[in-house]
Amino acid sequence: MASISAKKSTSATQNLDVQAHLKNLNKPAVKSIKSPDGDIIDCIKITHQPAFDHPLLKNKNHTIQLTPNFHPEGIFGQKKIGSKKKQGSSKPITQMWHLKGRCPEGTIPVRRTTEDDILRASSIQAFGKKKHKSIPQPRSADPDFISQSGHQHAIAYVDGDKFYGAKATINVWEPKIQQPNEFSLSQIWILGGSFGEDLNSIEAGWQVSPDLYGDNNTRLFTYWTSDAYQATGCYNLLCSGFIQINNEIAMGASIYPVSRYHGSQYDISLLVWKDPDEGNWWMQFGNGYVLGYWPAFLFSYLSDSASMIEWGGEVVNSESDGQHTSTQMGSGHFPNEGFGKSSYFKNIQIVDGSNNLRNPKDIGTFTEQSNCYDVRVGKGGNWGSYFYFGGPGRSPNCP
Repeated sequence: MASISAKKSTSATQNLDVQAHLKNLNKPAVKSIKSPDGDIIDCIKITHQPAFDHPLLKNKNHTIQLTPNFHPEGIFGQKKIGSKKKQGSSKPITQMWHLKGRCPEGTIPVRRTTEDDILRASSIQAFGKKKHKSIPQPRSADPDFISQSGHQHAIAYVDGDKFYGAKATINVWEPKIQQPNEFSLSQIWILGGSFGEDLNSIEAGWQVSPDLYGDNNTRLFTYWTSDAYQATGCYNLLCSGFIQINNEIAMGASIYPVSRYHGSQYDISLLVWKDPDEGNWWMQFGNGYVLGYWPAFLFSYLSDSASMIEWGGEVVNSESDGQHTSTQMGSGHFPNEGFGKSSYFKNIQIVDGSNNLRNPKDIGTFTEQSNCYDVRVGKGGNWGSYFYFGGPGRSPNCP
């Protein structure tokens, strides 16, 4: 009987820990909105967000920066932050919860974390975090690196310079995921330091992650780490770090609508850049939504500049049945199929030392298994520097 009561007390303790963690993450809401996809979006006061649980923000009496001092596109001072510009011919994209309401000024929208969300993680500590070794390391042809991580990529990248930001327009899809512990994403990586234990990374894009969100919806996400995913950083607002200032876009909320094969194509534009004055790293969604920033003190290398920028896709290949996963990357179709069938990044740019957006020079590409997921770069027209990427995973050529 002792073992049963021990189990009971363990589960009771775990339950208390889960409830405490939920209380810590889900701040009191001014207003709550039930999204058609089942999410609850809480509008919380901007000063109550999880970022301010960070010891350095508590001690420093951090004054929230409500606008960046500099912007690589020279937008500021010309228009109200958060107002929308016409997006030309690209189809408008929004978030599912907008169908049911908006958050008032002075608040930010936060996706409410549920008990189930935390219980799906391997531990409370692991909730909202990426596993180690999930970063594409283009120079590495080390087979150990590939098999250790179970993560596969198809990316374009630039390195060998100092970078102060990156931009891209990313085609949005809803790739199929084979196992709940796998994910598929398309993102920008802004990297500083070596690929050792001290790697700094800021990441932003879209992902499908059943483990993290409990469904197969395509969601906007961010991530950061200052020690190669060991102890620091997390997705979205699931730990203290990123400071959100925008009341219209929710991190981790579903993106709607998404592209269809042979059908309408949808994309999102993301820009991440470093404010030369304050040193904070800012993020913008679309043409008008400045979402917030990662304070400079979170980072070591990135407090100066990034040494590598990567754009592209990543999946987890858990090889659950001894075969390659059939989890799709991008649209689930190879780059050679082209527009409307294969997923793309277009207008990829970097921010240089003068805080200007520039086309990247000497773009490299990297994939661990091009017969499973591939990447193909191109240049020209109003797409600037672009690439198609992705694939179906398991197939006769990818056993």
